[in-house]
Amino acid sequence: MFYHLIYPLSAQFSALNIFRYITVRSAFAAITAFIITLIIGNFVIDTLRKMKIGQVVREDGPKKHLEKQGTPTMGGIMILFSVVVSMLLWGRFDNEYVYITLFACVWFAGIGLLDDMLKLKIGTKGLSGRWKIVLQFAGAFAITAYYLHIESGRPYASQVGIPFIKQVMVLPFWAYFIFGGVLISGWSNAVNLTDGLDGLASGLSLFVFAALVVLAYIIGNMNFSSYLILTYVPKAGELAVFGAAFAGALLGFLWFNAYPAQVFMGDVGALMLGGVIGTIAMLIKQEILLLILGLVFVAEVLSVILQVTSYKLTKKRIFKMAPLHHHFQLKGVSEPKIIVRFWIAAVIVLLFTLSTLKLR
Repeated sequence: MFYHLIYPLSAQFSALNIFRYITVRSAFAAITAFIITLIIGNFVIDTLRKMKIGQVVREDGPKKHLEKQGTPTMGGIMILFSVVVSMLLWGRFDNEYVYITLFACVWFAGIGLLDDMLKLKIGTKGLSGRWKIVLQFAGAFAITAYYLHIESGRPYASQVGIPFIKQVMVLPFWAYFIFGGVLISGWSNAVNLTDGLDGLASGLSLFVFAALVVLAYIIGNMNFSSYLILTYVPKAGELAVFGAAFAGALLGFLWFNAYPAQVFMGDVGALMLGGVIGTIAMLIKQEILLLILGLVFVAEVLSVILQVTSYKLTKKRIFKMAPLHHHFQLKGVSEPKIIVRFWIAAVIVLLFTLSTLKLR
């Protein structure tokens, strides 16, 4: 909104022309979100503590986690607030992709908020798995349907970009509708499963958003996308500003969420982060590349799937506990070491992902 107020004045004040550049607004969005998160952090944490909104630890989890009992949770509202304010200042609201991503933020944060509130009232169960899945898919399918509606005349609408090769896979609209819904809801759950150690999910999400900023900027630029033989999506550039706002907010949140955590993001943060990551990947046509970029998240999800499948078929467990980070924790690896090693793996994957852009 602020952009729409000040940019028209550029005719009188030429210095204001800098705000038409996505790179400038992305930088301001990241800095703004970071500063807001730092400013409101202690206030939010104190408020959550006074309201007795604390983490409820599962008794069947790692015994080390029992000491986290009562740590303020639902800190994801800090991320949501910072991102929304930052986008109101630096985002362009004549771009429909901004509204789609904002909807993803609010919808998935709302599901997480409901789940977190129920956990406080009825214990660790929270929102039933069935209802959580229904609400996630409802939001994901709504996002995909609206996207296909507004882009129905575009050749890239139902395309799926495939890394390493120059071709794209074009799906029928009905198939892409299902694919998009599964993609967004799947990533929402992936981040939620990973949110089990101090700073783990927030740090990993920070790296993913940083890469999405670069990808969105490239794909929204005709010259860069043409040079790298990527599908050009005219509206994608503005998502770099959105991704930068998330990166800045996550960096600020890590200030309080790093080990030992003063606050947890809760489902309100984890479900939102995953839902937005999946939404942006769909809008910039990098649905498959996201599987590489978010490989650590994928590994966490696969560990749960393999564990459940193995136990149902053979009554034997592959891991000491799933998701994967708990397996290492029960093997005696310290929590900070697990977190940093997962971060290192994420950075390596990020660099590899960006390097593949020219491998086609």
